[in-house]
Amino acid sequence: MGAVLTALGTLTAVVAAGWLLGRLGVLGPHAPTVLARVVFTVATPALLLVSIARTDLHVLASRSALATWTSTALVALVAALVLRLVLRRSAGDVTIGTLASSYVNAGNLGLALAVFLLGDPVAAVPALLFQLLVLAPIAFTVLDAHRSRSAAPGTDRARTLPVAAPDDAVDEDGTASPSSTTTGVGRAVVATARRTFSNPIIVGTLAGLVLAALPWDLPDVVYGPLDLVGATAAPLALLTFGMSLAVPAADRERAPHPDLVLAVVLRSAIHPALAALVATALGLDGDARLAVVAMAALPTAQNVLVYAIQYGRGQGLARDAGLVTTLLALPVLLVVTAAL
Repeated sequence: MGAVLTALGTLTAVVAAGWLLGRLGVLGPHAPTVLARVVFTVATPALLLVSIARTDLHVLASRSALATWTSTALVALVAALVLRLVLRRSAGDVTIGTLASSYVNAGNLGLALAVFLLGDPVAAVPALLFQLLVLAPIAFTVLDAHRSRSAAPGTDRARTLPVAAPDDAVDEDGTASPSSTTTGVGRAVVATARRTFSNPIIVGTLAGLVLAALPWDLPDVVYGPLDLVGATAAPLALLTFGMSLAVPAADRERAPHPDLVLAVVLRSAIHPALAALVATALGLDGDARLAVVAMAALPTAQNVLVYAIQYGRGQGLARDAGLVTTLLALPVLLVVTAAL
């Protein structure tokens, strides 16, 4: 367990440094927002591009990957349904809450844990890729659409008052013509596609997939600058997390208690148990099953807070879920390794 303790200690030290910077006000009051933007628009896309480009995509066809993807998708689905249908949260808050419940720290703790358990960092790849290729694009599409609607002038009025169609878009009986409806749908699709493919993280992910599918490798001189910039993603995200903890409690956005309990229970208890059931059902045992369950027991990734700051939704939940699940990570992982 030495590698895991070392990884946790390293993360804690960087978070503590961020807290100290925030407490002393060295970087000013807007530092967390600025750093979050740097991580979101520059560092993380660079990291994703080089990481995915160097990944063997055949790992996605394994039973371990299927177990990871299935259990994570189920947890995300449960979180989204409870937040939306039971707690009645907005689309933006549902998205951040779902990420807080299902998006794990696979890039830092996950790699250290994979090396410790199996001596092979590839065990963390299925969880990492599912988050990058599935969870993140869906989340950003919803968040971008939600922010676009919220920013549109007259949005609240449009929700309660009917909007008259142009004269040439209305038939004689007063109904909208099929052509106008088709045009409206087409515009919505184009707008959604534009928002999706202008998101830097999605662009970095897609570029990495294209490079990974090529039959040849690009020279290291191409990846060098991207490696350098991408290496800043994790430490900057941790510093941002630490600075968010330094905000006085009176000024800090608080996580709704039901949302936080849901995220922590799903993240630290339900997901590992569900991963064990799915892995067993797929015939995995020994180290293969242990790797799947251990990845599911990881805490909420600090990048969720970066996304929350970037989109201005659920910052309190992202921060508190990351803190609580990180504190629970070691005892949960000890139980998992002892049981399996």
